[in-house]
Amino acid sequence: MKYFPIFLDAKKISAIVIGGGEVATRKIELLLKSTTNITVMSQSVCASVERLINLHQLTWLKHNYQAGYLADINLVIAATNSLSVNQAIYQEATALNLLTNVVDQPELCTYITPAIIDRDPMIIALSSSGSSPILIRMLREQIEKTLPQAYGKLADFSYKFREHVQARVKGLRNRRSFWETTLRGPIGEAVLEGRQQQAEQQLIATIKQEIAPPSGDIVFIHTKEGNPDNLTLSAHRAMQFADAVFYDNDVNAELLEYVRRDAEKFPQEITSHILINYQHAIELAKQGQKIIYLLAGHEPLPHNQALLTSNIPTKEITVGN
Repeated sequence: MKYFPIFLDAKKISAIVIGGGEVATRKIELLLKSTTNITVMSQSVCASVERLINLHQLTWLKHNYQAGYLADINLVIAATNSLSVNQAIYQEATALNLLTNVVDQPELCTYITPAIIDRDPMIIALSSSGSSPILIRMLREQIEKTLPQAYGKLADFSYKFREHVQARVKGLRNRRSFWETTLRGPIGEAVLEGRQQQAEQQLIATIKQEIAPPSGDIVFIHTKEGNPDNLTLSAHRAMQFADAVFYDNDVNAELLEYVRRDAEKFPQEITSHILINYQHAIELAKQGQKIIYLLAGHEPLPHNQALLTSNIPTKEITVGN
């Protein structure tokens, strides 16, 4: 990755925006979604910047850029129309190891601002590393259309009952399984539809019951030529729910990007065309883990007596053409 994705704690941001035009307005409006600890440095400002300063009681240094004002700042945005001034801001800020963004000059940035889909408290950030803003805009439009506006309510709902579930449902894997089932089921639907009280009552009733530990299974995914674009919805779902993934060097490594980040990875030195490590996968599945086994090509699974007698649920998925 050319840029490292990161979210900053808004309570600890101390920002300065240098410039007072319409570009500065957009940057200030974005910052205001998280903090009002903002200083504006510009001798003159446009009407929209002045309105934001007055409305949110921002600090206004009524002079153009001067060095020496960054001591208590940790995030710098240069939004002037002078290349030489922007260069000077960058040099001062980077010498102090401050996060610095110079608008429309990526070579003078230590960070860039992604496209944002706001479902507060859930935030989705998108970036093409500066290579194609148009493509990111197109992708953002697609996601916006498919992501309900109320999705953030699910995050608030989860947070409200997090400690209750943690006390009742023991084990990280069990809690993850519980929440996935809850948020994808009738309780999650009730939250999205605004039936908050009903959802809370259903959740309370659920956690009062004896909650069975998650059952393990093994999903074998035949990846054919290994093109990630050919993954089916069922393959995507299995990969996102996996606790562990097995694969060998014949499997396209790009497919691993679609597997849940904290899934345990088990690279195999022997290709699956010669040997499939059934025994290890069975052992993990018996512990309640969800296993995916990525297989290059599309060869029939060899018979395995241990798998048959284990009673572990299995499934085979073949990616599209």
